[in-house]
Parts: sequence; structure tokens; C-alpha cells
Amino acid sequence: QVQLVESGGGLVQAGGSLRLSCAASTRTFSSYGLGWFRQAPGKEREFVARIGWALGGKDYAASVKGRFTISRDNAKNTVYLQMDSLKPEDTAVYYCAAERRTGPVFTADYWGQGTQVTVSS
Repeated sequence: QVQLVESGGGLVQAGGSLRLSCAASTRTFSSYGLGWFRQAPGKEREFVARIGWALGGKDYAASVKGRFTISRDNAKNTVYLQMDSLKPEDTAVYYCAAERRTGPVFTADYWGQGTQVTVSS
């Protein structure tokens, strides 16, 4: 069982930045693919970004490409999401997730509890 704990959410003005962190409780952190998802009120959860376990390949949703950056620190068992040039439509609960096997579509085996990000206009 892997526990994921997000932090770093909060309230920020449009154009501002936030960095989310997600700490994992596993000795095999480096073997997991990691991702960030978000869910806005009344909407389905959507993919934001992912980073692979082997070569650290990254992928982003079109809506955040060029503004968000995903990274990982295997020594700290932590994955990050740097969010710049934030927009009100980025407002959502952000979740980190871990997958054991990497495929074309990120398939989470574990989820964090989520952290709220609110962007004011």
C-alpha cells in the first residue's frame, strides 16, 4: 500500500504561481509512474501531468502545457507540480497519483487525498 499526501495548495491571484508537493510512503518510489489530476466543482476528474519512472518522460494536458511543470525527487519520495501563470479556470482540487505500470493512459493504483487550489480573477 502506498500513501500519497499532497500539500502546497491555496489561494492565489490570476497570473501567480504555486508549487504542489506530494510525498509518498514507499521504499520503491522510484519504480512508480506519477501523475497529477484535478477536479473542478461539477466536473469530472481530469489528467494534468505525468512523469515516468524510468527515463522520467513527461506529458501534459494541452490546457496546462507551457505553464505547469512536473518533476520528481526520488531521494525525497516526492513529486512536484510547479504551476505558473495561473488562471481562474485552474481552480480545482488537485490529486497526485501513482501507477505501477506505465501505459498509454495513466492508470492510477493509488491516490492522494487532494489539495485545493483557488485562483481569483
